[in-house]
Amino acid sequence: MNNGALVLFSGGQDSATCLAWALDRFEHVETLGFDYRQRHAVELTCRDALRAGMASPRLGMDHTLDLGILGEVSETALTRDAEIALREDGLPNTFVPGRNLIFFTFAAALAYRRGLKHIVGGMCETDYSGYPDCRDDTIKALQAAINLGMNSRLVLHTPLMWLDKAATWRLAEQLGGAALVELIRTESHSCYKGDRTSLHPWGYGCGACPACDLRAAGWRAYCDAP
Repeated sequence: MNNGALVLFSGGQDSATCLAWALDRFEHVETLGFDYRQRHAVELTCRDALRAGMASPRLGMDHTLDLGILGEVSETALTRDAEIALREDGLPNTFVPGRNLIFFTFAAALAYRRGLKHIVGGMCETDYSGYPDCRDDTIKALQAAINLGMNSRLVLHTPLMWLDKAATWRLAEQLGGAALVELIRTESHSCYKGDRTSLHPWGYGCGACPACDLRAAGWRAYCDAP
């Protein structure tokens, strides 16, 4: 299906915005979530409400894959109950080595089987935690490797790559107005600690982890913009 897409859909702000972006552009859109025993697995429970809020004749099947082995081989603050901090090499210990490489590879295998040409991910090099597998160069190299290895013509899209979090909120508003912004604010999840006990102006979260800090700062900049 040349105009069909598969969205890497975690249940977070970025992937929810990417789903709206894909629904605006492609005739048929399916979603894919991964359970890799992430500390914030509550994000997976947010996916149904987000999909329901973006219901469309274009929205097709939802898929989930069990990648528990990734959690088993990862010693990170996203897959263990550990304090979030910087490592000696300067990367945050929330970095899960190989995560996006694995995600896109499995997504490509599923897209190949489902006959979907486009794969959409919420990776971003503007507002991010320094993860090397979020960089534009990484995604371009991965697209080349996947297509060579699968003899395919899949296209990897990262519509948020050069947007900061404020711009991501603005994109959601452009795509679906205030209703979509409110859906993403209240139903998506970004907090690394998986905390959904408190609803802040920018959404649910602990309010102290790097993901919450980034989301809160983006929300303030979005609201303060003229």
